[in-house]
Amino acid sequence: MPGKKVRCPGGYLAFVPDPLPPELNWIPKLVTALSDADRLIGRLAGEGRKLPNPHLLMRPFVAREAVLSSRIEGTRATLGELLADAAGASVERSPHDLREVANYVVALEHGIRRLEKLPLSLRLIREIHGKLMGGVRGNVATPGEFRRSQNWIGQVGSTPATATYIPPPPAEMTACLGDLERFLHETVLPPLVQVALVHYQFEAIHPFLDGNGRVGRLLVTLFLVQRRILPTPLLYLSAFFEATRREYYEGLQGITERGEWERWLGYFLNGVARQSEDALGRAERINRHLSAWRLEIAGSSSKTPALLLERLSANPFQTVRMASREMGMAFTTVQRAMEKLESLSIVSEVSGGKRDRVYCAKALMKILEEPAKLAP
Repeated sequence: MPGKKVRCPGGYLAFVPDPLPPELNWIPKLVTALSDADRLIGRLAGEGRKLPNPHLLMRPFVAREAVLSSRIEGTRATLGELLADAAGASVERSPHDLREVANYVVALEHGIRRLEKLPLSLRLIREIHGKLMGGVRGNVATPGEFRRSQNWIGQVGSTPATATYIPPPPAEMTACLGDLERFLHETVLPPLVQVALVHYQFEAIHPFLDGNGRVGRLLVTLFLVQRRILPTPLLYLSAFFEATRREYYEGLQGITERGEWERWLGYFLNGVARQSEDALGRAERINRHLSAWRLEIAGSSSKTPALLLERLSANPFQTVRMASREMGMAFTTVQRAMEKLESLSIVSEVSGGKRDRVYCAKALMKILEEPAKLAP
């Protein structure tokens, strides 16, 4: 077992993981999985550096990750609802669900900005949690603070006696977090192996009262950017974890109960490889659409249609009202440009109303909403 069980005052046993790294058995299958993942994420990074505006293209991918990561935790907002809401459209989904998913985007973007001045650390992890949980379940989740009481994982209504997993008590948790922070900075393992170990360890420590799963998935993305594995956060594993949820939890549990590190690493590296391929394919197809559309509007006497295209690359949903406000242009000027895009079948009006119309580049949404590709 890669840790120890400690008896707590209530009589239940909590798990305290050993410091990283564990001793790994580099079986040929694992070496092949690492080579495959390295090759494909390297190709994704290369394509990412060629993108004309990677920050804009990144935004719908961030939104997609936010939706899928939150879905694992039971939040049901869809990608279309999140993007439409961000564009200023009226959405029927509960504001609570939308806020919870939108907070994920805020947390990730905050983390990316902070990495310019602050390394991935316990301080940054607390900041990310504060952004993620702020205004959502604030009275319970204590945003930005590590827990001071025992928590556990189990079905709704479970107790420590019936929980499926009990992480370290607060006193032991503090030492575990210190060891994890040192491992983030000191290891000489391949980065993809290191981040796979970090993700398990963070989930095993479970340092927050709520939001641990989402913060643990955010850590993967932030780690890859900090270590310059990717130039911009184009790779997200939540789609893979969501589609293979049972295997994901069994992999984590296999380490805790039987020390099955190699099984977890093989699963994680396969996820990196498959999601690198998936992101590469989506980014290339989105860019093809945008390039073709730029050619279609190249002869326009106004620059506004081109500016709207840039906005569509960041969010396929647009409203004239918000676009005109953020672009600093007259409503009628933006409306004419939107109608130009509509006449070219680049966007479609999807709200069915005469006022506050909502437009969508359906070709881009179709690409973003496709299920994750799980096989090579």
